[in-house]
Amino acid sequence: MPHSHHSHSGQFCKHAKGRLEEVVAEAIRQGFELYGLTEHVPRYRAEDFYPEEAGLSLDTLITQFEAFLDEAHHLKALYAPQITLLVGLETEYITDLDLVRLETLLARLGPRIEYIVGSVHHVSGIPIDLNPHTYHQAVHTSGFSLAADPSSDVRLAMQGAFLEAYFDAQYTLLQRFHPEVVGHFDLCRLYELELRFADYPDAWAKLERNIAYAVEYGALFEVNAAAFRKGWDTAYPRSDVVQVRRKSSRV
Repeated sequence: MPHSHHSHSGQFCKHAKGRLEEVVAEAIRQGFELYGLTEHVPRYRAEDFYPEEAGLSLDTLITQFEAFLDEAHHLKALYAPQITLLVGLETEYITDLDLVRLETLLARLGPRIEYIVGSVHHVSGIPIDLNPHTYHQAVHTSGFSLAADPSSDVRLAMQGAFLEAYFDAQYTLLQRFHPEVVGHFDLCRLYELELRFADYPDAWAKLERNIAYAVEYGALFEVNAAAFRKGWDTAYPRSDVVQVRRKSSRV
C-alpha cells in the first residue's frame, strides 16, 4: 500500500511548492492509499526565521499553521472517498522554548493533530539543512572549545561533538513527545555524504540508544526521498542506520 507521512505545500511552507489541494491531487494520481499532510510548527523567535520568511511576524506563523490545520481537515473530509488523509505536524527543536510552546500547542489543538513527525533541524541553535555554511557553522560552534587547535584529531572531535549534540536533541524530542514518525533520522550528515557514524563511537552509541528507544515505544522511521534533491544517492537514512534499525527487537 503506497503511503507517506511527511509532506509540505508552498501554501503553508515557504520552501515547498504548490497548494495543499494540489499535493492531495498528486498523491491520488500516484496511487497513494494513505497520505500524511504535515507542516512545520511555528518558530517563536524572529532570529529563527528562515531567509524566505523575512518580513513575517511571529503571529503570522502561528496563524499560518492554524490555517494549515483548517485546510488539511477540510481536504481530509472532501477527499475521503478517494484517499485516507492524516493531519500532523513536524517538530522544531531550536531551543527549549520550542518544546514548551509545542506542549502548549498540543494542549490547545491536540484533537486536530493526529500524529507527530519528530525532526531536528538545528544544532546549537543553528540550522543544519539550510546550506553548507550554516551546517559547518553548527559543527564549529558545537566543538568551539576545541577549535583553537587545527589538527585533524581536533577536527574529528568537533564533528563528533556536533553529532552527539544532534542525537541528544533528537533523544530529548523522542522522550518528551513520543513522535509517531521519526523524521530524516540522519539529517546531521546532510553535507558530509561520506561521513560514517561508526567513526565516532560516542555518537554511534547515542544513535543506537535513540533507535532502541523509538522502537520500544513503536515509532516509525521514515524513508525520506528529499535526500536525492540534496545530492545524496540514497534516501534518509543511509544504510548504516537502516541496519541498526533492522537488528532492533521489532520489525
